[in-house]
Amino acid sequence: MPNIKSAEKRIRQSEKSQQKNRAVKSKISTARRPIIEGSLDKEAMKKAVSAYASTLDKAVKQGVIKKNTADRRKSRAAKRLAKLA
Repeated sequence: MPNIKSAEKRIRQSEKSQQKNRAVKSKISTARRPIIEGSLDKEAMKKAVSAYASTLDKAVKQGVIKKNTADRRKSRAAKRLAKLA
């Protein structure tokens, strides 16, 4: 246990951000699941990729993942969509 007030506060802050980050990452995985399974038709896949990209952009905005990571993941999802066509 920390002896300094600022260290106690830092622990509280890190626990809060850890919970927030975990929730956002969970949303990312949930949005990614239908794309990975690949059991969708073309229109449904388009919507799923769009929703996934939106979720990734929101995660970048919140500082949970980095921009290049989101771009890479969006690119991979777009490749899967193109392969379907």
